[in-house]
Amino acid sequence: MGIGHSKILKGDYMEGLKTGTTTLGIVCKDGVVIAADRRATAGNFIASKDVEKVVQINENLAITTAGSVSDIQLFIKLFRAELKLKNIKTNRSNTIKEAANLAARMVYEGARQYFPSIAHFLLAGFDNSGTHLYELYPDGSMSEIKDYISSGSGSPMVFGVLESSYKDTLSVKDGEDLALRAISASIQRDAMSGNGIDVTVITKDNIKKTVQRKVPTVPV
Repeated sequence: MGIGHSKILKGDYMEGLKTGTTTLGIVCKDGVVIAADRRATAGNFIASKDVEKVVQINENLAITTAGSVSDIQLFIKLFRAELKLKNIKTNRSNTIKEAANLAARMVYEGARQYFPSIAHFLLAGFDNSGTHLYELYPDGSMSEIKDYISSGSGSPMVFGVLESSYKDTLSVKDGEDLALRAISASIQRDAMSGNGIDVTVITKDNIKKTVQRKVPTVPV
């Protein structure tokens, strides 16, 4: 999770995406596991060591966050409000696909402002049709993930672990263990990721934060 728009203002959109973090999503046979590290950076400076990048939006939906902190915070506030408003208008709960489409539209609009917002999300939740995982890219594109996905500067290390260990027969318990191994690998090798791991498990019945692990700071 990076801070600020300094690179975006240079007009190089792709440079603005090079923010440090590690997030992942794993589709299991009985649910979805999402996870992230806890470090926020501003360039090469560690701005915070205790940031929650796995955020529960409502009773059946959670997201991982990566990108500019201010953009992410505003998006979460607006997204929660828009979902509640849509529920009231339709007199029913949104499906996860409807929620993902709404989020993708909001990200698309944000990316086309004069000062474009830069944020990437993994959206996971459950509805009457089961559990689902979507990737929302910073340009507003959306895709449903059927196996696994990772984002951020630590993602190369995560993909190395997931490519060798993922199976579509994984239970959410196995997926939780795999997520811990993958995020730990990124923390070991990516300087922009670290300070802890958060893991959330989504099943057909609920959303549960199963791991909140902080890495203690070593005194100088």
